Amino acid sequence: MRVRLLLVSLVALALPAPALADTFTKQHLTIAGQTGTPLAATLYEPTSAPPAGGFPAIVMFHGLGGTRASMNVLAEGYFATQGYVVLTFDARGHGESGGLWGLDGPNEDGDAWALHDFLAARPEVNAKKIGAYGISLGGGAVWNSTVIGKLPWAAIVPEATWTSLYQALFPQDLPKSGLIAQLGMLVPDARTDPEILLRKPDAIAGTNLPDLHELTDSRSVRGKLSSVTTPTLMLQGRRDFLFDVDQALAAFKELRGPKRLYLGDFGHPPSSFASPDLEYMETEVRQWFDRFLKDEPNGIDKRPPIEVAKSPFSGTVQYARPPVLSSVRFAATGGTFGSGSLVRIFRLPKQRVETFGDATVTASVKTAAPVAHLVGVLSAIAPDGTETVVSDGGVPLRVPTKSRKVTIRFMNEVTSLAPGSRLKLTLGGTSSAQSAGNLLYLLGNPLGTQITVGKVRVVLSVLRTPISR
Repeated sequence: MRVRLLLVSLVALALPAPALADTFTKQHLTIAGQTGTPLAATLYEPTSAPPAGGFPAIVMFHGLGGTRASMNVLAEGYFATQGYVVLTFDARGHGESGGLWGLDGPNEDGDAWALHDFLAARPEVNAKKIGAYGISLGGGAVWNSTVIGKLPWAAIVPEATWTSLYQALFPQDLPKSGLIAQLGMLVPDARTDPEILLRKPDAIAGTNLPDLHELTDSRSVRGKLSSVTTPTLMLQGRRDFLFDVDQALAAFKELRGPKRLYLGDFGHPPSSFASPDLEYMETEVRQWFDRFLKDEPNGIDKRPPIEVAKSPFSGTVQYARPPVLSSVRFAATGGTFGSGSLVRIFRLPKQRVETFGDATVTASVKTAAPVAHLVGVLSAIAPDGTETVVSDGGVPLRVPTKSRKVTIRFMNEVTSLAPGSRLKLTLGGTSSAQSAGNLLYLLGNPLGTQITVGKVRVVLSVLRTPISR
C-alpha cells in the first residue's frame, strides 16, 4: 500500500445536493485572526429573511495542506441551501491567509475564536447557534478550540482526526516515519511555525520523544472530554492509517454529552475522501446540525449512537454500544532474519472475517547486534491472490542484546476479509518489508543487525457478527 496524502480531494467531487430550499450569496473577505493575522474567508448567507433569533451558522475547517476550496464544495452542496450561514476559511499558513501553521496550537484556537465572534456579531446570525465542522487537521482544530480553547460551539463535527496526536504519530513510541515525512511536506517550511519546524527531524527519527509528547499532548483532547457537553458527531474512517478507529472510539467512551460516532468508507490512505458513502454521511452531518442548531426534533439523537458503514457501501449497521467482538488466535514458530523479514501465513476461518479492535503479535526477541525496533504488518491474501494490508504496528527494542518478550499492538482498522482468505504476518525493520509500496514505517535498522524471534502468537480482534459482504 502506498501511503499518499490526498487531504483536499473533495474539491474534485461532483456532489449530489439535496433539494434546494434556499438560494444564497457568496462573498470573499478577510477576517483578522489571532494577533491580527489576516484569514482569507468565504461567507455564504441565505437570501431569505432570517428566522426569529437569526440564522444558525457553521464554521468549516479544512485539512492539512488544503484550502477553503474543499470546504466550499461541501458548504454549497449541503448547508448553504438549507438555511445556514456558512463561513469557510484558509487556515493560517495555508492558501491566501497569513501567519504560520502551528499544528492546531494556541494561535489556531485564537483564530477559531475570531471566526466565531465574527459570525456572532452579525445581526442576521443567532450567536448561540454557531457550530463547527472540520476534517483531518480541521477536525483537530474543532476539538482543540472546543476543549482547550473553551469556545462555546453549539454543536461540533470532527472528521477523520485525532484525539491523541502522540498515539496517532508515535504508537508504542515508534514514529510512523514515512507518513510523518510526507505530512511534513504538505506545508512549506517558510509557512510553518518554528516551534513545529524545529521538531520535524526528531518526529521522523523518533528522537527526543518526551519533548514531542509534551508538544502533541498540548494539542490533544483525550483525557479531557468527560466534562464536555457540546453535542458531538464524530466521523472516522473504517480504514485510516493516519488516524485509526481508536482515535474516535476513545472520545466516544469518554464524552458525557450528546454524542454519535459514524465509521465509514472514507479517510486518509488506504481510503479516499471521495468515498461511496459521502452523500449519506453529509446528510447525517446536516441532520446533526439541524437538531442542535435549528432545534429540529428529527430523531438523530435518539438513534443507536454508533453507526458502521458496510464495505463496499450498501448501508449501515447501528449499535447501542461498541459492537461485540471476538478473537481469532494463531501461533507459529519463529526464526532469524537480518535486512530481510520473517513471514508466517495462517489459515483464516472459512467464513467471512471482519476485523475490529486492536490486533496484537507477541514473541520473545533477541538480537546479535544493536537494533532500533521491530515492525509488523498484518495482511490478508484473498483466494484470487490479492493482498490487502489489514494493519501495521511496531515496537522499539531498547535492550537489543537480551532476550525479552515484546507485544506489537496494531492499529484498529475495520477490514472485511473474503471467505477463504489467509492471514500473513511480516516482521522486519520497515513496513516496506511487506510491500515496496507500504511506506508507513521507514526508519530501518543498522546494517548487520540480526533479529531472532521465538514462538509467535497472533490475536486478531474481529466483529462477532460481520456486517459486510
